[in-house]
Amino acid sequence: MALMDSMKTYAAKPAEVEKKWVLFDAEGVVLGRLAAEIARRLRGKHRTIYTPHVDTGEHVVVINAEKVRVTGHKLADHKFYWHTGYPGGIKERPIGKILAGKHPERVIEKAVERMVPRGPLGRRQMSHLRVYAGPSHPHEAQNPEKVDFSAANPKNKRSA
Repeated sequence: MALMDSMKTYAAKPAEVEKKWVLFDAEGVVLGRLAAEIARRLRGKHRTIYTPHVDTGEHVVVINAEKVRVTGHKLADHKFYWHTGYPGGIKERPIGKILAGKHPERVIEKAVERMVPRGPLGRRQMSHLRVYAGPSHPHEAQNPEKVDFSAANPKNKRSA
């Protein structure tokens, strides 16, 4: 019984958290599965030192965002909504149009943003996400560790 009394729960302090850089390649990967893993990495839930009120996550770089896949009929049917602020100003755009448009990286950003808690800590964690439409990124100096997400599970990769 004395042993149980002396055990304490570990709580990470912000100063002792070391942040790594990781690189995800979104080419041919299913959007929701990728977003869930990115949100997990941003929050730090994959680490043993995870503490809910401390930013224990990593810096995440995503390349080839324009080549991400969605399953089923979501390219045409799933829509992103926003409001202009004027009466009757609700707007919508399907995922397919966004991916084919000028800023395809916004699809991944929004998917991850909706999986991270809203609040000051969630906003700080989202600032560690960098998404690029093409295969190049300006973070070579940080030596990001490449995560082979598509090989982790056969369901992560979508062929057609």
